[in-house]
Amino acid sequence: MKAKAAVFMGAEKNFEIREFDVVSAPKGYGRMELIASGVCGTDVHFHNGKLATSAPAIIGHEFVGRITDLDEEEGRSYGLKKGDAVIADIAVPCGECILCKNGDDANCVNMKVTNGGDINVAPYLYGGYAEVNFTPLSNLVKIPETVDPTVAATFACPGPTAIHSFSLAKKAGIDISKINVAVVQGLGPVGVFAVMYLKKVGVKKVYAVTASANPAREELTLKLGADKVYCLERDGESFVTEALKNENGGLGVDLCFEASGAPRAVLQGMDILRNRGVYLIPGQYSNSGGIEIQPQMITFKALQILGSSQYSMCDVRDYLEFLDSNKDLFPIIEKLGSKYAVEDVNLAFADAKKNKNIKTLLVKGTK
Repeated sequence: MKAKAAVFMGAEKNFEIREFDVVSAPKGYGRMELIASGVCGTDVHFHNGKLATSAPAIIGHEFVGRITDLDEEEGRSYGLKKGDAVIADIAVPCGECILCKNGDDANCVNMKVTNGGDINVAPYLYGGYAEVNFTPLSNLVKIPETVDPTVAATFACPGPTAIHSFSLAKKAGIDISKINVAVVQGLGPVGVFAVMYLKKVGVKKVYAVTASANPAREELTLKLGADKVYCLERDGESFVTEALKNENGGLGVDLCFEASGAPRAVLQGMDILRNRGVYLIPGQYSNSGGIEIQPQMITFKALQILGSSQYSMCDVRDYLEFLDSNKDLFPIIEKLGSKYAVEDVNLAFADAKKNKNIKTLLVKGTK
């Protein structure tokens, strides 16, 4: 038995499609057949050379698949069995550093990953861009049978990423459900999920801000719960800023969620927030250049600024619980994923870089 995989060859280079032998699951591992594997913005940063990673390698960390092989006794200890649909979480915190011991293993300073194995050594297929994947059982999260695994794959990383950011706000004493006005900057996968989540947890008004006009994406964002979508290209940055500063009787918005990755967005975010406003920033995930801020705004407005990067296994479970509790969203979510066969990975990346898709997914091809 063989399986195709897209091999990352380095920044700005085409992926190579290679076939690998499919072996039995090693001790402690599950073997999964691909359902869908997301192309993350992080992977695009790798390909653009804005983040460093080794090559050749099978990258990808949003693998959703169905278990086809495992040691049954080991599987029972994790509540897993053949046939289960699962999300593979690549993060392996050390459990010993100060962050891990204080319940913040998402920011472990000695973090390892499950997808970094040598592609020349069996079982070869550790990364997400493959028709078969091997992941430690300890890093597999079972998808409830009541949740369509293809739906779960759409936000397998963006969902937990956003949820972890909101969980940090909760730890800081911020009750998201009592927010009156929230703004989401950026309508990539993380931003779109944040819009949906904020509306479902009870935020009264949710606005989205996007840089470029995209009517189809804006329409879907409205269907997911946004009260209005502002476009900087169409409406003008000054108009959008003033409109949002007029919220809450002219005080500004209560919460801003930065998911665009554009450094300039941070300037606007700080500007539109009211005094004691909350700024969640999970979106600045690569070095895209610096900006000059006015730090006195943080002082005089007493802003609460929280960065957030990784997520934990518990955030993946919370994400699946959110989906399970909001099945009315499934028909819309199904429309958000654009599917490409693994062997079409180079086209998938080209389209992702052009922002053609809300979410780009690799699936098992028929070629």
